[in-house]
Amino acid sequence: MGKANGESEAGALDLERELPAGNGDDQSSAAAKGADSSAVAESAALETELQKVKAERDSLLDRLARAQAEFENVRRRASREQQEYRDYATLDAIKSLLPVIDSLERALRAKSDAGDFRGGIELIYKQLQDALAKLGVRPIPAVGELFDPHYHEAIEMVETDETPDHEVLEELQRGYKFKDRLLRPAMVKVARNPGK
Repeated sequence: MGKANGESEAGALDLERELPAGNGDDQSSAAAKGADSSAVAESAALETELQKVKAERDSLLDRLARAQAEFENVRRRASREQQEYRDYATLDAIKSLLPVIDSLERALRAKSDAGDFRGGIELIYKQLQDALAKLGVRPIPAVGELFDPHYHEAIEMVETDETPDHEVLEELQRGYKFKDRLLRPAMVKVARNPGK
């Protein structure tokens, strides 16, 4: 009886050893199922996040395309307005010169002697100078001035003892400024006098 009792105790121990092992498999399969479900949930969350990022990217690309189109339209409009402004400015300049052309045409049609003709041309010249002055065009002073390379272009240097060195002796072509900007330099002859 002692032996049978010992065998039953050993069998019970074996059963106890087997039972925890069986319970462990159930726990690991439950953990695996939990890990799978959390991976699926994480994958779904990542997919949702990816969709949000793609939607945001598409929205930003659309805004960028609209901003570029708007910038191009503004650039075209500004270019067109600048051209219109230049055209109107030119129109005003031409209008101020039309009376001078009218006067020249009248002078050419008139039959008069040389003295009257010269007087008429001088009046027309004065009229043209006034029209240019209204537009902001001024002649550059030259004869008797010291040579200024910003406003004068020396065509010839003349040796002389009568005038100071680098003084403008003669104006070959008048120079003009528009406000403070040089339109054309005066072409001049300049004195060279090393003694003065």
